[in-house]
Amino acid sequence: MERQVIPLTNPQARVFAAKLATTVPEGWVARFTPAPRTMAQNAGTHVLYEIIANALREDDAAGWKCYCKLHHGVPILRAEDPQFREAYDSAIKPLPYERKLMVMRYWPVTSLMDKDQIGRYIAAMQADFEPRGVMLELREAA
Repeated sequence: MERQVIPLTNPQARVFAAKLATTVPEGWVARFTPAPRTMAQNAGTHVLYEIIANALREDDAAGWKCYCKLHHGVPILRAEDPQFREAYDSAIKPLPYERKLMVMRYWPVTSLMDKDQIGRYIAAMQADFEPRGVMLELREAA
């Protein structure tokens, strides 16, 4: 038997998954994970950084990405991931602000987020930049 991924999107899928659990070989492991990020979410944050950079010229897209990761992504992951919180708090939190921004170029934040987290990250970006006159909107590909 090969690995199977079953999106739990309806009652029939849940019944199938439950039956499958009774037939897999001894020692197999069941994992329940959040839904994967959408295509718009995966590609969209980079588009949003470009929109911000075009509207607010004091930084480029890479700089705005660092800003957003630090101000919006880090708080989400610190609140929900104890390992991230421990690593961030010991290695980055004590640094001066400008150094934190620099570290965000290399420190994984959004790549660690699930669908719900990246959605809240985008919403936090929107809440931050819309009062500044920057409208951030993602559209799903058809």
